[in-house]
Amino acid sequence: MTTDALRKATPEEQYETVTRATVDIQVPEELKKKLQRSYDTGKPLVIKTGFDPSRPDLHLGHSLLLTRMRRFQEFGHTVVFLIGDFTGLIGDPTGRNATRPALTRDEVKANAETYKQQVFKVLDPDKTVVRFNSTWLDALGTEGMIRLAARYSVQRMLERDDFKKRFRENTSISIHEFLYPLLQGYDSVALKSDVELGATDQLFNLLVGRQLMKEEGLEPQVIMTGPILEGLDAKLVDGKIVGNKMSKSLDNYVGIDEPPETIFGKLMSITDDLMWRYLELLSATPLKQVAEMRAKVQAGELHPMTVKKDFAREMAVRFHGEEGGRKAVEAWDNLKKEASQTNLELVEVSLAGAEKQFLFKLLPETKLVTSATKAREAMAQGSVRVNGEKVMDLKAEYGPGEYVVQVGKARTDRPNAVRLKLT
Repeated sequence: MTTDALRKATPEEQYETVTRATVDIQVPEELKKKLQRSYDTGKPLVIKTGFDPSRPDLHLGHSLLLTRMRRFQEFGHTVVFLIGDFTGLIGDPTGRNATRPALTRDEVKANAETYKQQVFKVLDPDKTVVRFNSTWLDALGTEGMIRLAARYSVQRMLERDDFKKRFRENTSISIHEFLYPLLQGYDSVALKSDVELGATDQLFNLLVGRQLMKEEGLEPQVIMTGPILEGLDAKLVDGKIVGNKMSKSLDNYVGIDEPPETIFGKLMSITDDLMWRYLELLSATPLKQVAEMRAKVQAGELHPMTVKKDFAREMAVRFHGEEGGRKAVEAWDNLKKEASQTNLELVEVSLAGAEKQFLFKLLPETKLVTSATKAREAMAQGSVRVNGEKVMDLKAEYGPGEYVVQVGKARTDRPNAVRLKLT
């Protein structure tokens, strides 16, 4: 069965799929050789991804790695979901400007159980190997830990941007934090991994694993880093998606354990520009097909709302199954239907022969805002909805038709929505 999966696609086709939206590969030619060897011998590659159970809940940002793991999994490779129950006691210092508070064994264990429940919303449980790094790191012992620590100098550790910054600013760096990259690297030695996946901010740690494997006489792992997912409030600035990374604390996240209706509704609120970014990073739709859809949208042959709705449904199905996806779409359609049937004032605006008009220019006609400037401000703040969908893209345009336009939350002193008819 594994051999059949390994050969359902050529090594070249596998490479194209598993490297989709990758930021960095160390080293591309090595990955190609590994995939070819696996294809020829029928022996799957060992794909390692580590998760420290420092938080109990996962969101779409975390699912980027899980999605890449799933792609390898579908080609028959052995995916190891590594739970850092030992390294979690230290806490990954990556990107930190202060020492991370240590977790207790009980906290790590509880979070790990939650992780295991959530990751199988993406990964195939029958094809996933779950390991805990305490298995070999506990056994390393004091002597083994000292010998491991002797392999890297303080100078090399200070090459890391976050350590370098904290050292320059005279911010405390605890000795145990230097152990973290070494322990993560030792995980690769213990697992004899062929490929390790991580986000761009993990590159230093992953390179340590590659080096330790060389020193142990093992074939070094290939390193693949992916992007950090922007949150729901990100937008296009000078041709580039800009925004804070997805985070629960910033309330710009989509939790993979949230109800399907919530997942669907949150994704329907993103801008069209961000939609293409999410499609590239999260969707199972082939990149060639995504490019074709984008071309059709630009040509006016396909409405972006259709694309967004299909994507939102795909994510709801991924985490809640077909029934969850069906309920999410049904709830959304009912919401739009209720909004369109609301007894609202009808405002008719002529497009004067134009095919479309910018929304921020139309809004003053509704009297919901006093000027185009106020309209742009409201859109930037996420306060404008059209047919129940948040519109933040200042380039959003609308053609002939009838729309329910809302600005701000419901008010009792004056209407905050109208039916806008464009002719």
